[in-house]
Amino acid sequence: MKKLTLLMVLFVQFISAQELALVKQGDKFGYITKAGEYAILPKFKDAKNFSEGMAAALDNGNWGFINSKGDWAIPATFTKVKYFNSGICLVEKEKRWFYIDKTGKELQMPASEKLYDFENGVAFIRQGDKVGLINPKGEVVLQPKYQVIKGFEGNYARVKNNDKWGIIDKSGKEVVNTEYDEIGNYYKSTTWARKGEAFGLVKANVFKQVEGADKIWDFHSEDLTYARKNKKIGFIDMNGNWVIEPKFDKVRAFSKSLAPAFDGKKWGFINTKGEYVVQPMYDDVEIFSADGLAPVKSNDWGFIDVNGKLVIPTNYQITAVGFGVFRDEDKGFVNGLARVKANKKWCFLKPDGTILGNQYFDNAELFQK
Repeated sequence: MKKLTLLMVLFVQFISAQELALVKQGDKFGYITKAGEYAILPKFKDAKNFSEGMAAALDNGNWGFINSKGDWAIPATFTKVKYFNSGICLVEKEKRWFYIDKTGKELQMPASEKLYDFENGVAFIRQGDKVGLINPKGEVVLQPKYQVIKGFEGNYARVKNNDKWGIIDKSGKEVVNTEYDEIGNYYKSTTWARKGEAFGLVKANVFKQVEGADKIWDFHSEDLTYARKNKKIGFIDMNGNWVIEPKFDKVRAFSKSLAPAFDGKKWGFINTKGEYVVQPMYDDVEIFSADGLAPVKSNDWGFIDVNGKLVIPTNYQITAVGFGVFRDEDKGFVNGLARVKANKKWCFLKPDGTILGNQYFDNAELFQK
Protein backbone atom coordinates (compact mmCIF):
# COMPACT_ATOMS: atom_id res chain seq x y z
CA MET A 1 0.00 0.00 0.00
CA LYS A 2 2.87 2.34 0.86
CA LYS A 3 4.51 1.59 -2.49
CA LEU A 4 1.26 2.37 -4.31
CA THR A 5 0.88 5.65 -2.44
CA LEU A 6 4.46 6.60 -3.26
CA LEU A 7 3.93 5.82 -6.94
CA MET A 8 0.80 7.98 -6.99
CA VAL A 9 2.68 10.89 -5.41
CA LEU A 10 5.51 10.56 -7.91
CA PHE A 11 3.01 10.41 -10.77
CA VAL A 12 1.27 13.59 -9.57
CA GLN A 13 4.65 15.33 -9.23
CA PHE A 14 5.57 14.27 -12.77
CA ILE A 15 2.32 15.57 -14.20
CA SER A 16 2.60 18.88 -12.38
CA ALA A 17 6.24 19.32 -13.44
CA GLN A 18 5.83 18.50 -17.11
CA GLU A 19 6.21 21.15 -19.75
CA LEU A 20 3.10 22.35 -21.55
CA ALA A 21 2.75 24.53 -24.63
CA LEU A 22 0.04 27.13 -25.11
CA VAL A 23 -1.79 26.62 -28.41
CA LYS A 24 -4.70 28.29 -30.15
CA GLN A 25 -7.35 26.53 -32.19
CA GLY A 26 -9.96 28.78 -33.71
CA ASP A 27 -10.71 31.40 -31.08
CA LYS A 28 -9.86 29.28 -28.02
CA PHE A 29 -6.64 28.54 -26.14
CA GLY A 30 -5.52 25.26 -24.60
CA TYR A 31 -2.30 23.40 -23.75
CA ILE A 32 -0.54 20.35 -25.17
CA THR A 33 2.08 17.98 -23.75
CA LYS A 34 5.37 16.98 -25.34
CA ALA A 35 3.61 13.82 -26.46
CA GLY A 36 1.47 16.03 -28.69
CA GLU A 37 -1.71 15.40 -26.71
CA TYR A 38 -4.00 17.90 -25.10
CA ALA A 39 -3.42 18.32 -21.37
CA ILE A 40 -6.05 21.08 -21.32
CA LEU A 41 -8.52 21.33 -24.19
CA PRO A 42 -8.94 24.72 -25.91
CA LYS A 43 -11.60 26.44 -23.83
CA PHE A 44 -10.20 29.82 -22.85
CA LYS A 45 -10.87 33.05 -24.70
CA ASP A 46 -7.34 34.15 -23.80
CA ALA A 47 -4.51 32.58 -21.85
CA LYS A 48 -0.78 32.86 -21.17
CA ASN A 49 2.19 30.52 -20.94
CA PHE A 50 2.81 28.41 -17.87
CA SER A 51 5.38 29.61 -15.37
CA GLU A 52 6.16 27.77 -12.14
CA GLY A 53 3.20 25.46 -12.65
CA MET A 54 0.64 28.25 -13.06
CA ALA A 55 -0.87 29.84 -16.16
CA ALA A 56 -3.02 32.94 -16.41
CA ALA A 57 -6.37 32.50 -18.17
CA LEU A 58 -9.32 34.75 -18.90
CA ASP A 59 -12.77 34.07 -17.50
CA ASN A 60 -15.72 36.45 -17.89
CA GLY A 61 -13.43 39.35 -18.66
CA ASN A 62 -11.07 38.85 -15.72
CA TRP A 63 -7.79 36.99 -15.26
CA GLY A 64 -7.09 34.16 -12.86
CA PHE A 65 -4.63 31.26 -12.71
CA ILE A 66 -5.02 27.58 -13.56
CA ASN A 67 -2.86 24.61 -12.65
CA SER A 68 -1.51 22.01 -15.09
CA LYS A 69 -4.81 20.09 -14.92
CA GLY A 70 -6.76 23.15 -16.04
CA ASP A 71 -8.38 23.67 -12.65
CA TRP A 72 -8.66 27.16 -11.23
CA ALA A 73 -5.97 27.63 -8.59
CA ILE A 74 -6.64 31.36 -8.15
CA PRO A 75 -10.09 32.74 -9.10
CA ALA A 76 -10.35 35.13 -12.06
CA THR A 77 -10.70 38.49 -10.33
CA PHE A 78 -7.82 40.50 -11.84
CA THR A 79 -7.89 43.01 -14.70
CA LYS A 80 -4.23 42.41 -15.65
CA VAL A 81 -1.63 39.82 -14.67
CA LYS A 82 2.05 39.04 -15.26
CA TYR A 83 3.92 35.71 -14.78
CA PHE A 84 4.87 33.80 -11.64
CA ASN A 85 8.55 33.90 -10.75
CA SER A 86 10.10 33.08 -7.39
CA GLY A 87 6.59 32.11 -6.24
CA ILE A 88 5.29 35.65 -6.76
CA CYS A 89 3.25 37.38 -9.46
CA LEU A 90 2.30 40.98 -10.22
CA VAL A 91 -1.43 41.56 -10.73
CA GLU A 92 -3.77 44.51 -11.18
CA LYS A 93 -7.17 44.92 -9.59
CA GLU A 94 -9.25 48.07 -9.33
CA LYS A 95 -6.45 50.02 -11.07
CA ARG A 96 -3.89 49.01 -8.42
CA TRP A 97 -0.88 46.76 -8.99
CA PHE A 98 0.32 44.45 -6.20
CA TYR A 99 2.10 41.14 -5.58
CA ILE A 100 0.38 37.83 -4.83
CA ASP A 101 1.63 34.38 -3.85
CA LYS A 102 0.40 31.10 -5.35
CA THR A 103 -2.66 31.07 -3.11
CA GLY A 104 -3.72 34.48 -4.43
CA LYS A 105 -2.86 36.21 -1.16
CA GLU A 106 -1.65 39.79 -1.42
CA LEU A 107 1.92 40.27 -0.21
CA GLN A 108 3.29 43.27 1.61
CA MET A 109 6.49 44.57 0.07
CA PRO A 110 8.74 47.61 0.67
CA ALA A 111 7.58 50.89 -0.80
CA SER A 112 8.47 51.36 -4.45
CA GLU A 113 7.42 54.05 -6.92
CA LYS A 114 7.06 51.31 -9.52
CA LEU A 115 6.50 47.58 -9.10
CA TYR A 116 8.73 45.17 -11.02
CA ASP A 117 8.49 41.47 -11.80
CA PHE A 118 10.58 39.08 -9.75
CA GLU A 119 13.42 37.41 -11.64
CA ASN A 120 14.93 34.30 -10.08
CA GLY A 121 14.81 35.50 -6.50
CA VAL A 122 15.01 39.30 -6.80
CA ALA A 123 12.91 42.27 -7.92
CA PHE A 124 13.76 45.92 -8.38
CA ILE A 125 12.46 48.68 -6.15
CA ARG A 126 12.54 52.33 -7.14
CA GLN A 127 12.75 55.29 -4.80
CA GLY A 128 13.16 58.64 -6.52
CA ASP A 129 15.67 58.22 -9.33
CA LYS A 130 17.47 55.25 -7.75
CA VAL A 131 16.89 51.50 -8.05
CA GLY A 132 17.67 48.66 -5.60
CA LEU A 133 16.71 45.02 -4.99
CA ILE A 134 14.32 43.05 -2.75
CA ASN A 135 13.89 39.31 -2.24
CA PRO A 136 10.63 37.29 -2.14
CA LYS A 137 10.44 37.72 1.65
CA GLY A 138 10.16 41.47 1.14
CA GLU A 139 13.64 42.11 2.51
CA VAL A 140 15.74 44.85 0.96
CA VAL A 141 18.79 43.11 -0.51
CA LEU A 142 20.23 46.30 -1.98
CA GLN A 143 19.17 49.80 -1.00
CA PRO A 144 18.25 51.92 -4.04
CA LYS A 145 21.54 53.39 -5.25
CA TYR A 146 21.78 52.87 -9.02
CA GLN A 147 20.39 54.89 -11.91
CA VAL A 148 19.65 51.68 -13.83
CA ILE A 149 19.70 47.96 -13.13
CA LYS A 150 19.22 45.81 -16.22
CA GLY A 151 17.48 42.43 -16.04
CA PHE A 152 19.51 39.65 -14.45
CA GLU A 153 21.18 37.21 -16.82
CA GLY A 154 21.75 34.23 -14.57
CA ASN A 155 23.12 35.62 -11.32
CA TYR A 156 24.42 38.92 -12.68
CA ALA A 157 23.03 42.24 -13.89
CA ARG A 158 24.49 45.34 -15.52
CA VAL A 159 24.14 48.51 -13.44
CA LYS A 160 24.62 52.20 -14.09
CA ASN A 161 25.70 54.89 -11.65
CA ASN A 162 26.93 58.40 -12.37
CA ASP A 163 26.55 57.48 -16.05
CA LYS A 164 29.08 54.66 -15.72
CA TRP A 165 28.39 50.92 -16.03
CA GLY A 166 29.37 47.93 -13.90
CA ILE A 167 27.98 44.53 -12.89
CA ILE A 168 26.41 43.27 -9.64
CA ASP A 169 25.40 39.86 -8.35
CA LYS A 170 22.08 39.05 -6.67
CA SER A 171 23.41 40.06 -3.26
CA GLY A 172 24.02 43.56 -4.64
CA LYS A 173 27.78 43.15 -4.60
CA GLU A 174 29.67 44.86 -7.41
CA VAL A 175 31.70 42.24 -9.23
CA VAL A 176 32.76 44.79 -11.86
CA ASN A 177 33.22 48.38 -10.76
CA THR A 178 30.93 51.03 -12.23
CA GLU A 179 33.58 52.82 -14.27
CA TYR A 180 32.87 51.90 -17.88
CA ASP A 181 31.06 53.70 -20.71
CA GLU A 182 29.60 50.41 -22.01
CA ILE A 183 29.60 46.90 -20.61
CA GLY A 184 28.65 43.38 -21.71
CA ASN A 185 27.27 40.26 -20.07
CA TYR A 186 29.18 38.45 -17.31
CA TYR A 187 30.50 35.10 -18.50
CA LYS A 188 32.90 32.98 -16.42
CA SER A 189 33.94 36.06 -14.41
CA THR A 190 34.71 37.97 -17.60
CA THR A 191 32.96 40.77 -19.48
CA TRP A 192 33.73 43.13 -22.32
CA ALA A 193 33.67 46.85 -21.71
CA ARG A 194 34.39 50.21 -23.31
CA LYS A 195 36.47 52.82 -21.50
CA GLY A 196 36.53 56.02 -23.48
CA GLU A 197 37.40 54.92 -27.01
CA ALA A 198 39.07 51.68 -25.90
CA PHE A 199 37.31 48.31 -26.06
CA GLY A 200 38.61 45.42 -23.99
CA LEU A 201 37.88 42.65 -21.48
CA VAL A 202 37.53 42.95 -17.72
CA LYS A 203 38.78 40.08 -15.51
CA ALA A 204 39.12 40.41 -11.73
CA ASN A 205 38.22 44.10 -12.12
CA VAL A 206 41.23 44.67 -14.37
CA PHE A 207 40.60 46.15 -17.83
CA LYS A 208 42.73 44.93 -20.72
CA GLN A 209 42.33 46.61 -24.08
CA VAL A 210 41.84 44.36 -27.12
CA GLU A 211 44.22 45.46 -29.82
CA GLY A 212 42.44 47.32 -32.60
CA ALA A 213 38.88 46.45 -31.49
CA ASP A 214 36.17 49.08 -31.98
CA LYS A 215 33.28 46.81 -30.90
CA ILE A 216 32.92 43.58 -28.91
CA TRP A 217 29.84 41.40 -28.58
CA ASP A 218 28.60 39.33 -25.61
CA PHE A 219 29.97 35.89 -24.84
CA HIS A 220 27.43 33.14 -25.52
CA SER A 221 28.10 29.51 -24.59
CA GLU A 222 31.75 29.05 -25.55
CA ASP A 223 35.00 30.76 -24.56
CA LEU A 224 35.17 32.86 -27.73
CA THR A 225 33.30 35.98 -28.68
CA TYR A 226 33.37 38.15 -31.76
CA ALA A 227 34.84 41.61 -32.15
CA ARG A 228 35.31 44.16 -34.92
CA LYS A 229 38.53 45.69 -36.21
CA ASN A 230 38.92 47.84 -39.33
CA LYS A 231 35.31 47.14 -40.35
CA LYS A 232 35.83 43.36 -40.31
CA ILE A 233 34.82 40.85 -37.65
CA GLY A 234 36.83 38.07 -36.04
CA PHE A 235 36.95 36.24 -32.71
CA ILE A 236 38.84 36.80 -29.47
CA ASP A 237 39.41 34.45 -26.53
CA MET A 238 38.77 35.21 -22.87
CA ASN A 239 42.20 36.79 -22.53
CA GLY A 240 41.46 39.27 -25.31
CA ASN A 241 43.70 37.61 -27.89
CA TRP A 242 42.63 37.44 -31.52
CA VAL A 243 42.22 33.75 -32.33
CA ILE A 244 40.41 34.28 -35.64
CA GLU A 245 41.61 37.35 -37.48
CA PRO A 246 38.95 39.89 -38.47
CA LYS A 247 38.01 38.98 -42.05
CA PHE A 248 34.23 38.47 -42.04
CA ASP A 249 31.44 40.91 -42.80
CA LYS A 250 29.06 39.33 -40.28
CA VAL A 251 29.21 36.47 -37.79
CA ARG A 252 27.21 35.01 -34.92
CA ALA A 253 28.23 33.17 -31.77
CA PHE A 254 30.03 29.84 -31.56
CA SER A 255 27.96 26.85 -30.45
CA LYS A 256 28.98 23.22 -30.91
CA SER A 257 32.36 24.69 -31.96
CA LEU A 258 30.76 26.16 -35.10
CA ALA A 259 29.82 29.76 -35.79
CA PRO A 260 27.75 31.34 -38.57
CA ALA A 261 29.81 33.57 -40.87
CA PHE A 262 28.86 35.77 -43.84
CA ASP A 263 31.18 36.16 -46.84
CA GLY A 264 29.39 39.18 -48.29
CA LYS A 265 26.88 37.16 -50.26
CA LYS A 266 25.90 34.02 -48.34
CA TRP A 267 26.09 32.49 -44.86
CA GLY A 268 28.00 29.35 -43.88
CA PHE A 269 29.65 27.98 -40.72
CA ILE A 270 33.27 28.22 -39.63
CA ASN A 271 35.27 26.19 -37.10
CA THR A 272 37.45 27.60 -34.31
CA LYS A 273 40.31 27.99 -36.80
CA GLY A 274 38.20 30.33 -38.93
CA GLU A 275 37.83 27.79 -41.73
CA TYR A 276 34.52 27.22 -43.50
CA VAL A 277 33.26 23.71 -42.75
CA VAL A 278 29.80 24.48 -44.14
CA GLN A 279 30.35 26.55 -47.26
CA PRO A 280 28.51 29.88 -47.66
CA MET A 281 25.35 28.87 -49.48
CA TYR A 282 22.44 30.09 -47.32
CA ASP A 283 20.47 33.34 -47.28
CA ASP A 284 20.54 33.33 -43.47
CA VAL A 285 21.48 31.00 -40.62
CA GLU A 286 21.25 30.82 -36.83
CA ILE A 287 23.51 29.21 -34.25
CA PHE A 288 23.42 25.52 -33.37
CA SER A 289 21.10 24.51 -30.55
CA ALA A 290 21.98 22.06 -27.78
CA ASP A 291 20.20 19.45 -29.92
CA GLY A 292 22.95 19.78 -32.54
CA LEU A 293 20.77 21.34 -35.24
CA ALA A 294 21.00 24.83 -36.75
CA PRO A 295 18.35 26.74 -38.71
CA VAL A 296 19.34 27.63 -42.28
CA LYS A 297 17.41 29.66 -44.82
CA SER A 298 17.00 29.20 -48.55
CA ASN A 299 13.75 31.00 -49.31
CA ASP A 300 12.33 29.41 -46.14
CA TRP A 301 13.96 27.70 -43.15
CA GLY A 302 15.18 24.16 -42.55
CA PHE A 303 17.83 22.56 -40.32
CA ILE A 304 21.32 21.15 -40.76
CA ASP A 305 23.36 18.93 -38.43
CA VAL A 306 26.95 19.63 -37.31
CA ASN A 307 28.24 17.87 -40.43
CA GLY A 308 26.39 20.34 -42.63
CA LYS A 309 23.82 17.80 -43.81
CA LEU A 310 20.35 19.21 -44.45
CA VAL A 311 18.25 16.97 -42.21
CA ILE A 312 14.98 18.94 -42.36
CA PRO A 313 14.02 20.62 -45.68
CA THR A 314 13.77 24.41 -45.96
CA ASN A 315 9.97 24.46 -45.90
CA TYR A 316 9.27 26.40 -42.70
CA GLN A 317 9.22 29.76 -41.01
CA ILE A 318 10.83 29.97 -37.58
CA THR A 319 10.73 32.30 -34.62
CA ALA A 320 12.29 32.52 -31.16
CA VAL A 321 9.16 33.29 -29.16
CA GLY A 322 5.69 34.52 -29.98
CA PHE A 323 3.64 36.59 -27.58
CA GLY A 324 5.12 35.07 -24.40
CA VAL A 325 7.34 36.79 -21.86
CA PHE A 326 10.19 34.31 -21.98
CA ARG A 327 13.54 35.50 -23.18
CA ASP A 328 16.86 34.14 -24.34
CA GLU A 329 15.42 31.20 -26.30
CA ASP A 330 17.34 30.41 -29.44
CA LYS A 331 15.53 30.18 -32.71
CA GLY A 332 14.92 26.66 -33.86
CA PHE A 333 15.17 23.64 -31.57
CA VAL A 334 14.62 24.17 -27.86
CA ASN A 335 14.75 21.09 -25.63
CA GLY A 336 14.08 18.69 -28.48
CA LEU A 337 11.35 20.55 -30.37
CA ALA A 338 11.24 23.44 -32.84
CA ARG A 339 8.25 25.75 -33.13
CA VAL A 340 7.70 26.43 -36.84
CA LYS A 341 5.09 27.74 -39.23
CA ALA A 342 3.96 26.19 -42.49
CA ASN A 343 0.94 27.01 -44.66
CA LYS A 344 -0.12 29.72 -42.20
CA LYS A 345 -0.32 27.20 -39.34
CA TRP A 346 2.01 26.47 -36.42
CA CYS A 347 3.39 23.11 -35.36
CA PHE A 348 6.29 21.53 -33.48
CA LEU A 349 9.02 19.66 -35.33
CA LYS A 350 10.94 16.74 -33.90
CA PRO A 351 14.66 16.36 -34.78
CA ASP A 352 13.77 13.69 -37.34
CA GLY A 353 11.53 16.18 -39.17
CA THR A 354 8.22 14.65 -38.15
CA ILE A 355 5.47 16.83 -36.70
CA LEU A 356 4.57 16.41 -33.03
CA GLY A 357 1.17 14.73 -32.79
CA ASN A 358 0.70 15.46 -36.50
CA GLN A 359 -1.13 18.58 -35.34
CA TYR A 360 -1.20 22.17 -36.62
CA PHE A 361 -2.43 25.20 -34.67
CA ASP A 362 -3.51 28.76 -35.33
CA ASN A 363 -0.82 29.81 -32.87
CA ALA A 364 1.60 27.99 -30.59
CA GLU A 365 4.10 28.92 -27.91
CA LEU A 366 7.28 27.33 -26.60
CA PHE A 367 6.92 24.64 -23.94
CA GLN A 368 7.10 25.90 -20.36
CA LYS A 369 6.65 24.42 -16.90
